[in-house]
Amino acid sequence: MSKIKTIGILTSGGDAPGMNAAIRAVTRAGISNGFNIKGIYRGYDGLIKGEVKTFTTEDVSGIIARGGTILKTARSKEFMTPEGMEKAYQTCMKEEIDALVIIGGNGSLTGARNFGMEYNFPVIGLPGTIDNDLYGTDSTIGYDTTMNTIMECVDRIRDTANSHERIFFIEVMGRDAGFLAQNCAIACGAEAAIVPEEVTDEDQLAEFMHRGIRKSKKSCIVIVSESPKCGALYYADRVKHEFPGFDVRVSILGHLQRGGTPSARDRILASCMGVGAVEAILQGQRNVMIGYKFNEVVYVPFSECIRTDKRFDKRLIRVLNELSI
Repeated sequence: MSKIKTIGILTSGGDAPGMNAAIRAVTRAGISNGFNIKGIYRGYDGLIKGEVKTFTTEDVSGIIARGGTILKTARSKEFMTPEGMEKAYQTCMKEEIDALVIIGGNGSLTGARNFGMEYNFPVIGLPGTIDNDLYGTDSTIGYDTTMNTIMECVDRIRDTANSHERIFFIEVMGRDAGFLAQNCAIACGAEAAIVPEEVTDEDQLAEFMHRGIRKSKKSCIVIVSESPKCGALYYADRVKHEFPGFDVRVSILGHLQRGGTPSARDRILASCMGVGAVEAILQGQRNVMIGYKFNEVVYVPFSECIRTDKRFDKRLIRVLNELSI
């Protein structure tokens, strides 16, 4: 391709606190380096339909503290088809967009990789997901804010659990990863965490019950990663049948976890990654995700960040177990 002059930005998939900080960083870093910046509304669906606006520094003024995404977001089934991808490419040609910055999670970056490879198009990804499940970065945009939101909610539920001597199963997001559940359990002083990485059978649940309840405690908090089959409702129902003497409650935090003002850590992370995306384009990088490892920006090929499972530190399970006695 000829020299890159215009960068398009879009947010895709689930929203995450800090996405606006990333949009702001890409816009201002891009303009500082002589690029034209165009915002694409409603993710890949908006790219297909041509929902594009030229961005100035004023368009991103004051958005660093806002949750969600000013560009809106959506999941596009049409983009997954050759016809939809072709429409998206034609929009790029019409709007004279020479490179794309995609902010989103695993599915969004998979789409970014496919588009970049199909049309030999420069695409840079930013890991915007509360799940923290992308390989190649210590943290994803939105993860820290979400942990703090969950911690605040669980602290409040703990007051009720103690007052009524109840067991609370609290379900948090995380898709197929238990990073949120495990770390929030430690931060909240929970008695147990049930995560996908550590298969929980009946004996393990019984162990949780005996360790957290029978010895010294009359109330208990268990953080559970969302699951269509074995979520918080499933485990609460089991306890009701297997340990009928206990008062059990369920709290599913749901989309409450996604919203809110991004934390300082997420604002800084998103800002550094946004600047890193523009630097990657200046260096001629393509088909890479901007990661953050040991406080430094790194470039992670899409093929690695999408296909490689992020390592779950099982030492955290031992930490929680020892502290929950």
